Formats: sequence, structure tokens, C-alpha cells
Amino acid sequence: MIRIKNEKQIDGIRRSCKLLARLYRELVPGVKAGMTTWDIDKLCVDFITAHGGTPAWYSQDFPGAACISVNDEVIHGIPSKKRVIQEGDLVSLDIGIDLDGYISDSAVTVPVGKISERERLLVDTTTRALEAGIAACRKGNRIGDISRAVYDVATAQGFGVVHEYCGHGVGLSVHEDPQIPNVPERGPNPRIVPGMVLAIEPMINMGTGDIVLHEDGWTVLTADGEVSCHMEHTVAVFEDHTEILTMLGPEDE
Repeated sequence: MIRIKNEKQIDGIRRSCKLLARLYRELVPGVKAGMTTWDIDKLCVDFITAHGGTPAWYSQDFPGAACISVNDEVIHGIPSKKRVIQEGDLVSLDIGIDLDGYISDSAVTVPVGKISERERLLVDTTTRALEAGIAACRKGNRIGDISRAVYDVATAQGFGVVHEYCGHGVGLSVHEDPQIPNVPERGPNPRIVPGMVLAIEPMINMGTGDIVLHEDGWTVLTADGEVSCHMEHTVAVFEDHTEILTMLGPEDE
């Protein structure tokens, strides 16, 4: 069942999302070679708890405040004291905050130092795919319009799109209906209506879109060992516009 949010609920989700955006603003410039993924996770825990929140993934029994996925890890990478960030890595951060019962969800892929031109294109394309998905997320359209927009941008550059994992409703729980595939497919295709709060999240691979699950039961990897990129925003749909909640504007400074 799709949970349509009222004005009070959207205000609460917005506050959580703005806090998450502030975390990213502090965190991303500090992601450097030589850090461990555990170091990054510790920074997230410290920030979230200092501001009165709880890492949202704790409610899902995930062993970290942030999913930190490096290179061929698509999503759900487990923070580790043994995993050291290297020059040239692509580091995907996927973080959620529970603030007074309201959930935010956003992801960004951070290039560490110099990366190849093709990797840079992958990051830029995934960003544009997210932007296209958000542009298609408006009252009167359908969820499939978001899927088509993401897919068309990614495949135009010859990149693979992950089928098995997708965006979703969010706000009162970590994962809510509807599912938002990044690939056009048959199945439920609900109309987009005001009050929907959605996490749109392209997961785009350098090579094939095929994935495998690591033996740790969490980390999802590309099947061919090529690098992956993950970008995500939480948005709220209104009568006359769609607001990106996990983005800071001048009024938030």
C-alpha cells in the first residue's frame, strides 16, 4: 500500500532530509585515500547522533550507519576497518537518518583523486539519470515514466542498469511502496499523486547490469567486476511541483 503523506509528515521528513544533506556537505570533501570505510561510518554515526537522530539502517539490522560501496560494489557495502580507500576509487555512500520517526534516504558516489574518462562519464551519466528520473516524477505521470527516463539516459552511453534493486517509497519507514525500477518493465505502474514521498536511485554499471551477492549476505557486486555508480535523492510530490528534499537551498543555510 502506498502511504500518502500529509503536510505535517512531509515537514518532518523534510527536516530529516535536510539534516542528511548537511551530513553529506561535511562528509564528502573529507573522503580521502588512506581512510577506512569504518572511519567514514564513524563520522556518520557521530554526526547523526550529535544532531538527535539515529542511523536509519540500524532498524534493518545493517551493520553500519552508512552503506559504503567501493568500485565494483554496487550497494550495501559493509563498513570495515580493513577496507582502505585508495586513490582512484569510486566510493558510493548510501545513508539514511531517522529523525523523530521520519526517515531520509540519499546516496552519492564520490571519486577519490583522479579517475578515468570513462569512469567520469559513468558518474556524470548516473547524475543525469537521477535528474531525468526526478524530472519525470510529477503529478499525473506514472512510476514507469521515472524508470524509462533513468534507463534511457544510462543506456544511451552504453552503461548497464541494475534490474534487481530499485527506488522506493520512503519517509515513515525505510522501504515503502511503490517500488521504482530503473528499468522499464511490466507490472504495477501506479499514477504519481501529491503526497507521495519517493527515493529515486539509479544504480548504473560500467559494464553489464548483472549483479551477484557477496557471501556476507549484504554487499551487491557487479557480475563482471566493472565499477558501479549510485546516486539517490528523496523527493516529495505536490500539486504543482516536485521538491528534492535531500538537497540544501539558500534558505537552508
